[in-house]
Amino acid sequence: MRVLVLGGNGQLGQCLAKVSAEYTISHVFFADEIIGNILDQNILNTLFTNEEPDFVINCAAYTAVDKAEDEIELAKAINETGAKNVAEVCKAFGATLIHISTDFVFEGNIPALLDEENIACPISVYGSTKLEGEHRVAEVLDNYYILRTSWLYSEFAGNFMKTMLRLANDRTELSVIVDQIGTPTYGVDLARAIFVIITSNKTEYGLYHYSNEGAISWFDFASAIFEISNISIKLNPIKTSEYITKAKRPAFSAMDKSKIKTKFNLEIPYWRESLKISLKS
Repeated sequence: MRVLVLGGNGQLGQCLAKVSAEYTISHVFFADEIIGNILDQNILNTLFTNEEPDFVINCAAYTAVDKAEDEIELAKAINETGAKNVAEVCKAFGATLIHISTDFVFEGNIPALLDEENIACPISVYGSTKLEGEHRVAEVLDNYYILRTSWLYSEFAGNFMKTMLRLANDRTELSVIVDQIGTPTYGVDLARAIFVIITSNKTEYGLYHYSNEGAISWFDFASAIFEISNISIKLNPIKTSEYITKAKRPAFSAMDKSKIKTKFNLEIPYWRESLKISLKS
């Protein structure tokens, strides 16, 4: 079995690299944004010809949520056109695609666990372009998995956990939003779930939700990061209205993972236990 990871030098790509040896996969190749440029079909065709992948994991994405409000065309190009390009080359080469999406496809106005049947209604450019990317994949391919995830963090790249730890180095007090509810997802747990799908020999294609278990606020997440790390800092809970950003965020985006747990017999860790592991890594 041969696996190609696009966006291989990003956060999730590094998490996939960390755990890939745990699975019986003969070859995993990690392509960065140059040799795996999802906006250039010729580059993709050359890469696929060389790698002959059975599975492609598309981690490449425009993820700067606030900047996307100004860089609309770039976000659309990467998250929509790029997704379509990857799907088309997967179809041409007979590869199965695992495409990573986001909880930001939801408006976040329903205080209940969101499953794959809930209507997606994004409220930001980032969310809209990611949802359109999902549509492009589904239009082109039959053999695909779209995995929506949320609040991704790890010991790699930039993320909320690492930002909190960095800010704590030179501040004694922080204010963190308390009225946005979701679920932190440890990138290594998501990476393992992806490899479970790949090695399952199943063809349960379609849309899935994956995050760790539980539902908390960003304030709760920050509190746990500092508590587990034994860092003493004053945290102030604030409302979304007190911290103005260019892009709107879902107020509630905790997702129901019943489908992926049932189809692939997955046991998903509780968010706090995974956080402990990440902080020790």
